[in-house]
Amino acid sequence: MRFCSCMTFEGLTLLHSVSAVQQSASAMGAHIAEAARERAASLRRIVEHCKAFQGAQLSRSLSQAGVTLAIYVGLMAGTVFLARVGEWGFALLATPLAGGVLVKLFTIQHDCGHGSYFRSRRANDALGFLISMLTFTPYGFWRDAHNRHHAGSGDLDRRGVGAVDTLTIEEFKALSPLNQFLYRAYRNMIVMIFFGAPVYFFLLQRLPLAGAMPFAETYHGLKLRQIWKSVVALNIALVAVYGTMGAVLGWGPVALAVLPTVTIAAWIGTWLFFVQHQYEDAYWARKPEWTYAEAAVYGSSHYHLPAPILRWLTGNIGLHHIHHLASGIPNYRLPECYRASDDLKALPKMTILSSFKCASLALWDEANRKMVPFRALKAMA
Repeated sequence: MRFCSCMTFEGLTLLHSVSAVQQSASAMGAHIAEAARERAASLRRIVEHCKAFQGAQLSRSLSQAGVTLAIYVGLMAGTVFLARVGEWGFALLATPLAGGVLVKLFTIQHDCGHGSYFRSRRANDALGFLISMLTFTPYGFWRDAHNRHHAGSGDLDRRGVGAVDTLTIEEFKALSPLNQFLYRAYRNMIVMIFFGAPVYFFLLQRLPLAGAMPFAETYHGLKLRQIWKSVVALNIALVAVYGTMGAVLGWGPVALAVLPTVTIAAWIGTWLFFVQHQYEDAYWARKPEWTYAEAAVYGSSHYHLPAPILRWLTGNIGLHHIHHLASGIPNYRLPECYRASDDLKALPKMTILSSFKCASLALWDEANRKMVPFRALKAMA
């Protein structure tokens, strides 16, 4: 009888435990479902909210472009003058600021490529090409590549030109040792930014290249016929503009002004582009799960730069989630779009300090849905 009584007690305890687990699982499932519904509702509100801020305001576009170009030309003229009178050290001191202003000009070229800076495509293309002679970036080629990046951002089935190459853990494991080495080198920050960015801006963009790296098996590029005219047109313009400047003002002073300035801008711009999508809780998915809106809002960072001057120099591109969702919003309207939405303000922010953690991230973990560093492979071995 005691044995039967004991079994009855244990049976009741087990049933109670099972019931408690089921209730807990049910509550957890309900909580997850509610969170998913709220996330979807928030996303719908954000999409509708951002529509109201699309469209250029001519006076603001003209004044911003005019002021930025005037500052940049003034800084470059001052740098060349200082170099010509032998003050090479003081000339070099001006190049970091000039590099920052060049980043601002790049964001204007970027808006022109999206057709958001002016209502006229002709005006966008004209200003975009003019600025491309300062940024050394072929306007038409970059415009088409970048718009492809927007169309497939976060889509594991549409990775390609215009984005930072990103492999999944399984894709990396399947590579040959040589291609694993190449991918590791590519994702190294010293290689990608310190060396790679200047080489890309000065040299690789002089060539009509838009194909895949050896390690990228899933890659959507651009064909030669789609890009060569843009590349050649800019190359001719660069030779004409800087050749004339060198002949008139001296090759040394012009080189001292241009080379460090563009290099600094390339470093800054490449880092900004990297942290916009390469963070731990980024969004990557395959079809049919992938959606444009989710990839834009949850797969693009809000890189919060604390000082107004930093936000001005970077064209408010830290509000990258808004920009990816609604690329028709010009850079000067992004802050007002952000401030007017509680849903946007509730999303996570990335600070300058926390962004440094992104440097080690290199692989997308599909199972756990997050970016991980190479050292995570050892834990999985």
